[in-house]
Amino acid sequence: MFSERVGYIVWVSDLKAARSLEKYGTVHYMSRKMHYVVMYMNADRADEVVRNMGRLPFVKRIERSYRNEIKTEYTQGVPDKTRFYSL
Repeated sequence: MFSERVGYIVWVSDLKAARSLEKYGTVHYMSRKMHYVVMYMNADRADEVVRNMGRLPFVKRIERSYRNEIKTEYTQGVPDKTRFYSL
């Protein structure tokens, strides 16, 4: 039903030109201060799209985002020590 999506951080030299990255995927965030773009695209076409984006003159570097691979479910395996330090 839903295709798998992967995230990429694209470091750019020109933010005005970086608006054209929307044709390669969904632009989630653009940092004006640090000059990077966070974007998501379909996983099945990601290699081809990254290769095409790397050829653009304003793209400095492309990094894969590992946010979806980080564990976000936490367990209470370790006892809570805050009750020992209360007054």
